Amino acid sequence: MTVVELRRVEPGLLVIGVDGAPLVTDGSLGLDVLVLEVVGGHLSWVLDGGDLPAAVLDDVEAAQDWVWAVYGEAVALAVSGIHPQSLTAVPARPELVVALRRLAYAHWASRWWPASTIDGIASLDARLLSDEIESLSETCEMVLGEDGDVPHDGAVSREVAHGDDAADTGAGDDGITSSRQPYEGGGSREGVAHLGSRGRADDYALAAGGSDPVDGLTVARGSGGWDWRRCPPGILDASEHAVSWLATRAAGVSTVQVNVVAAPDCRGAVPEHLRPFARVRSVARSHSSNPERGHSSARDDHAGSLPSAGVEIALLLRGDVWTGTAEIPGTPDTSLEVTVFVPAVGPANPVDDVAAREQVRGFARRRLGGVAGAGLDAEVAAAESDEDF
Repeated sequence: MTVVELRRVEPGLLVIGVDGAPLVTDGSLGLDVLVLEVVGGHLSWVLDGGDLPAAVLDDVEAAQDWVWAVYGEAVALAVSGIHPQSLTAVPARPELVVALRRLAYAHWASRWWPASTIDGIASLDARLLSDEIESLSETCEMVLGEDGDVPHDGAVSREVAHGDDAADTGAGDDGITSSRQPYEGGGSREGVAHLGSRGRADDYALAAGGSDPVDGLTVARGSGGWDWRRCPPGILDASEHAVSWLATRAAGVSTVQVNVVAAPDCRGAVPEHLRPFARVRSVARSHSSNPERGHSSARDDHAGSLPSAGVEIALLLRGDVWTGTAEIPGTPDTSLEVTVFVPAVGPANPVDDVAAREQVRGFARRRLGGVAGAGLDAEVAAAESDEDF
């Protein structure tokens, strides 16, 4: 049994608060938040928390069809009367509560599972996830209504990330110098064949680092992670070591190369509107150690002349690495900021989510290790996989 708090947060919105559980009204939701859109409102859980969700109701009358099942008769009566108070929730259908959380988690996993060859975290089979989501949605039909799933922060399905066509959602911000090149990846939009064989994790770490050019002065280089909110799943490796860059100068020409390891399950031809870009900017030396932007080391002290908005580089999928190169004006600064993103996906600015991402990786490792209870079918298959990570 769990104590819940009934309260109004603003006119027309009633909250059923659960200790430790976030609310969809909290603003920007963390990577560890599970969300379901349900009849009359939204339910939310914390990733590593309990089964009982918090709720934000915008249509109390419609929500009454299921509130009794999830929170019990006493809470349902209080919600009907809209009396702010603390009550003990005693779900009338506890098996439904468990199924709702499992469904929310399956949706979360389809968006935020940190698949990484570098980190040794296996990807989840998209078809198994889809099948389990469908089955759980039928079980939870009385709560979900017709549109019962809303993964937060602009989630894009794995099926889309693996090649289904959709309308182009636009390009980068105005005022950014762009180096856009045609896509040179392999595969077919109709098929979902692997793009080459998978090697060991150490090989991928080397791939991320790229190779130095035969000649020219290395001005700056570095590596780091990327903001998961800015790219759909199944495209980029989720490691904090997936991104690397190298700035060189030879014969009076400055060049920046960016490499990003592809996700373990990156298959087929990625649709144009989902292909990643890298934005390269000069930053103050004191900012060069920002973990969200990676760390760069310098070998030259000449002042750079990158435009303030930066240089935008289209990344092309070559084997198992997204890569792109662009000439830049003048001699590049010794401190560079590299941001990887898919146009029109996620927030406009990077988020310092390094610690949150590491927590999610730890959670994923525990799930695959079997210490967090019964897993999704896709997790069980990933844990039993003979794939060489």
